[in-house]
Amino acid sequence: MKLQQKTALVTGATKGIGRGLADALARESANIVVVSRSAEDCARVSAEISEAYGVRTFPQATDITDRRQIALLVDEACEQFGSIDILVNNAGSAITKKAEDITEEDWDHVLNVDLKAVFFCAQEVGKTMIARQSGKIINVASMFGLVGDKQILPYCVAKGGVVQMTRALALEWARHNIQVNALCPGYVITRMNEAELTDERFSSVILKKVAMRRYAQVEEIAESCVFLASEGSSYMTGQTLVLDGGWTCQ
Repeated sequence: MKLQQKTALVTGATKGIGRGLADALARESANIVVVSRSAEDCARVSAEISEAYGVRTFPQATDITDRRQIALLVDEACEQFGSIDILVNNAGSAITKKAEDITEEDWDHVLNVDLKAVFFCAQEVGKTMIARQSGKIINVASMFGLVGDKQILPYCVAKGGVVQMTRALALEWARHNIQVNALCPGYVITRMNEAELTDERFSSVILKKVAMRRYAQVEEIAESCVFLASEGSSYMTGQTLVLDGGWTCQ
């Protein structure tokens, strides 16, 4: 019960890594604001989390690329729970294309979701945290924010920006007792990508670059998220926790 009486807002919370993060925070007794674009998915996941962990939940369908919707999300979450103690900026998108084939629409889509929305969610929630002089912001970046890779150029740019944003926000908001940190996962196996990641040809290439020779499980990323959301990380800010099985240390 590390997070009892805390409220966590998780973007992209209805599937994949985001669902795992929301479950892990709820398991530690945090109330959860479940955010994604689909009202139906938000309602379903909110009900499942509430039933499983006995916490309060609040489903809020939001397009996080729309600043007006972000402001409404934060206002309604604060009205529902009184405050947002933890923000997990998890929602993301990627496009796989050669650099010479990337369109302006591709670029804008990935940067809007993976970088711009992360800042404006942090800004809007951060205003409420500044008022209370307390808060935890966890930005889900990627190991590809630290190293490059082929055919995911906008994603690398966006995630690199998230890492730098994390450092800059941490410096600016430390005086308000707000800790801002980032998670940088490598390849994580989820229901959404299991078929691709377990493809023999794909795995034979990717796992050669992973020192541990396996993919991460969602639960392994979630445990680190709980640490960053808890008092255990109270003297830690502006840092990136790299969870890549050894990819970037080579």
